[in-house]
Amino acid sequence: MGTKGIYMDNHATTPVDPRVLAAMLPYFMEVFGNAASRSHAFGWEAEKAVENAREQVARLVGARAKDIVWTSGATESDNLAIQGVVEFYKDRGNHVVTQVTEHKAVLDTCRHLERSGKATVTYLPVDRYGVVDLDELGKAITDRTLLVSIMFANNEVGTCQPIAEIGKLCRERGVLFHCDAVQGAALLPLDVEAMCIDLMSLSAHKMYGPKGVGALYVRSKGPRVRLAPIIHGGGHERGMRSGTLNVPGIVGMGKAAEIAKASMADETQRIAALRQRLYDGIFGQLDAVHLNGHPVHRHPGNLNVSFAYVEGESLLMGLNGSVHALAASASLPPIAVSSGSACTSATLEPSYVLKALGVGEDLAHTSIRFGLGRFNTQEDVDYVIERVVAEVRRLRDLSPLYEMAKEGIDLGTVAWQRE
Repeated sequence: MGTKGIYMDNHATTPVDPRVLAAMLPYFMEVFGNAASRSHAFGWEAEKAVENAREQVARLVGARAKDIVWTSGATESDNLAIQGVVEFYKDRGNHVVTQVTEHKAVLDTCRHLERSGKATVTYLPVDRYGVVDLDELGKAITDRTLLVSIMFANNEVGTCQPIAEIGKLCRERGVLFHCDAVQGAALLPLDVEAMCIDLMSLSAHKMYGPKGVGALYVRSKGPRVRLAPIIHGGGHERGMRSGTLNVPGIVGMGKAAEIAKASMADETQRIAALRQRLYDGIFGQLDAVHLNGHPVHRHPGNLNVSFAYVEGESLLMGLNGSVHALAASASLPPIAVSSGSACTSATLEPSYVLKALGVGEDLAHTSIRFGLGRFNTQEDVDYVIERVVAEVRRLRDLSPLYEMAKEGIDLGTVAWQRE
């Protein structure tokens, strides 16, 4: 338990692993060359480090090293994959298929292409667990479809999609398949060959590496994928992504990938066990709580829970120390988690992902996302259980709705008086 409290927001970002930091440090001052400087040893050393990292990331996902393109992060990777395909293959078609629960980096890119008239986009619905229907996907593909973009593991509810089946379907239909694999790449096995993935987005800071660096896998063979660049100037990264490479960050991402590959089996099992302990502790002591996302096919560190009759933001503030009902609680270590609501303008809007799963607005406003990671312990989990149970009970004691529900009153039939 750190001095700042318990960190359980590992889907937002992860702390840099000390082993990653140690690998990066020499490349700030000792080996500081530009990897594109090929006329002296300073550049040669930097280039060697970059190529080693390329190998490390490639091994994590079963790819060829030459197919890894460095970017500034997964948002850029998503943009490059989607916009790059649409622009390069515009003579073949203009249709993209994705799903309504994708990350905003995919959804906003698709909407930009729609507004600019460059593409038409089909947004597939998902079932109550957040899984896309393969039959619906097949029906959505037309002779104008260039690309299908479906994420690996959802960043809010943790649901994992049937990526191998989706990839096979796309391959059979002659359509390129892009997968945003940011969530879960460090904990769940990925193989671009076995899963028929043609483009895949990765981010260092979601696998205990530094922020500001990512990668895009771009298949070069069987089939070869071509992209139009979205950043111009110098022709770096096989002409797909110009710009001086962030050598320390790339070294860090490579080391993070290497560690993830080596520790994946044990780490996944340990984190999944912690997640189950958290689930059992919360669901065993509280009523009217609901799991969001798939009960089995989900990210091992993700637990998204709706606490009925409790405002999610109030629970969040109670856990992170923003508000306390009792003065004695002010000394309790805070807990960093995420709410299922996003602050937009002056109102709190329910998560679009939860709405897509069919979660009602009332329940969507009560959701909390717990993201467990490498540095969480059983002690952390037990403390979080204790605090969550206490805060939910405290807030429900203040809720007339909870009292009415306990008395058996169907709140859906209550005629509320309006002034």
